[in-house]
Amino acid sequence: MITSKVTYLGELRTEATHIQSNTTIHTDAPKDNHGKGEMFSPTDLVATALASCMISIMGIVAMKDRITTVDGATAEVTKVMYADPRRIGEIHITVTFPKKNYTDKEKKIYEHAAHTCPVAKSLHPDLKQIINFVW
Repeated sequence: MITSKVTYLGELRTEATHIQSNTTIHTDAPKDNHGKGEMFSPTDLVATALASCMISIMGIVAMKDRITTVDGATAEVTKVMYADPRRIGEIHITVTFPKKNYTDKEKKIYEHAAHTCPVAKSLHPDLKQIINFVW
């Protein structure tokens, strides 16, 4: 089954439609690459997808293992672009958990889940994933 359909709208913008839900997102090329920078760029989405995947997998672990939830956790994402060739070189993510009494075992479980989420495992090994957990 098709996952999504992407349409070029002109002026370095796209519209992506998720087939199953019919929801849409738009992208814009960043200012440093001829765009307006008014929306997520495709590389912004990659970096953001990593954080979203990490938090989602931690949520699955919480449900499955019936441990302290991560409800309310946030992630701040910084993408660092490299040149020659132009690519994402680093993704810095700070995951901040709600103030709960996480055990050392739970912290280890969540950190492992984050580092092994499907997006993290799909990115090229040269891309530096710098993850900070704030408990």
